Amino acid sequence: MTFRVPPSRSGNLRREIAVAAARMMAEDGISDFGFAKRKAARQLGASDSDALPNNAEIEAELRAWQALYQDEEQPERLLEMRRAAVEVMRLLEEFRPYLTGGALDGTAGRYTEVDIELFPESAKEVEIFFLNHGIAYEHREPRRPAPNAPEAILSFDWGQVPIRLSLYHTRAERAGRRHGERARLAAVEALLADSEADAKQVIR
Repeated sequence: MTFRVPPSRSGNLRREIAVAAARMMAEDGISDFGFAKRKAARQLGASDSDALPNNAEIEAELRAWQALYQDEEQPERLLEMRRAAVEVMRLLEEFRPYLTGGALDGTAGRYTEVDIELFPESAKEVEIFFLNHGIAYEHREPRRPAPNAPEAILSFDWGQVPIRLSLYHTRAERAGRRHGERARLAAVEALLADSEADAKQVIR
């Protein structure tokens, strides 16, 4: 149930929602900005007519939260996730993988999954590949009828890092992404090299 927020509070509501959404993403591993902001809005009693923060506002609060509460842990976890991303993308290179989400933009936290998009001819091809390589995975149903939803979602652990693969038909690759960035393997390898160089500087 939602209710109208008093005018005296409405000016701060947008930021309160952004802060709450950022905390959920950091602590609960939620990677979907839209889902996090809607959940935060409901918890704060915001109505559908209240202005919700945009993704950039939530990302700014998320980075501030991580700097305050995960100052040492977050960079180490991010480096571990980017290493896992490169290894998985190399393994699945024939399915045209792209890295997205927190491991790419640097906002990944303790419980965040590595988000990788694949564009095979058929989702079954990927599942057969996993079976042939003895990789255990979980098949998730994508949220529908969300626009541009993947055909299937596969999740598995790569060492200590949770991986989520969103499988789209090969035609969807040309459409691009409406929200957020994505990067091919070469760009992620370069990003990892930069992260490892930064880590060495910190150790010194």
